[in-house]
Amino acid sequence: MEDPFISVIVPFYNMKAFLAEAVEGVLRQSYENWELLLIDDGSTDESAETARAFAEKYSSRIRYFAHDHHMNQGVTVSRNLGLRKAKGKYIALLDADDYWLPEKLAFQARIAQTYPECALIGGASLYWNSWQNPEMKDIEIQVGCKTDELVPAPSLTTVLYPLGQGAAPCPSSLLLLKEAFTKLGGFEEKFSGIYQVYEDQAYLSKLYIHENCYLSSRCLDKYRQRPSSLDSEMHGRGRYREVRLFFLEWLKQYLKDQKTKNTAIRKALDRSIFECRYPKLYRAWPWSNKIQL
Repeated sequence: MEDPFISVIVPFYNMKAFLAEAVEGVLRQSYENWELLLIDDGSTDESAETARAFAEKYSSRIRYFAHDHHMNQGVTVSRNLGLRKAKGKYIALLDADDYWLPEKLAFQARIAQTYPECALIGGASLYWNSWQNPEMKDIEIQVGCKTDELVPAPSLTTVLYPLGQGAAPCPSSLLLLKEAFTKLGGFEEKFSGIYQVYEDQAYLSKLYIHENCYLSSRCLDKYRQRPSSLDSEMHGRGRYREVRLFFLEWLKQYLKDQKTKNTAIRKALDRSIFECRYPKLYRAWPWSNKIQL
């Protein structure tokens, strides 16, 4: 069976400190049938020069793109630009400050060949704390569901965060079937600014609802932990509930538009919205009773 061609999409904005390391991780992959798309989201530091240098040196494998007028459009718009330019059957996501182990693509390509009906492949991630301080401990986080087997839609919707208790896969662990994901509309561009924190949960939710998934117990990526990240900023400003509610209301409308009538999903969503709007009342609510909102 022929190895599937994989398009790696790396959006970046002012990532001069990390971008070269992320690209080197792709270049070190044992799997060879890939292309790398570097999407410049209006960087004002030397990131663009770094990306262009890689594209020039590896012109047959690496391509550089930027928005018109070198504008900053956000990660979802940047990923959709990459999605439109991608030539691969599969899309691999990599954040510009994360890193892949050398066998990442080879391992996931084998899963894709074994389960051609699977549209989402992901796995455990190493929460990388030691990159700056070797004394800090790295933590391997497993995806919070059954692993190493095909999971049919839509069961992961109520099992994994943000509607379930299980940890969701990190974006840099993901491999997506391009045709299936494109049919679902790609990345949700309304998740911009502070709401960008939930952009990954939006596209993951669409895939959970409609497509078969495979989550591995194997850890093949390093998820860099940074106090300056958007997630840290959201919590630091005390805007977590606001941002979460924005996502939940989007999901409620998406389910309505898709005419989804899954009772378990709707019940989990109702509870999440109730908790987000009325956290004190939620803690006192008699959850033995079914709520209708």
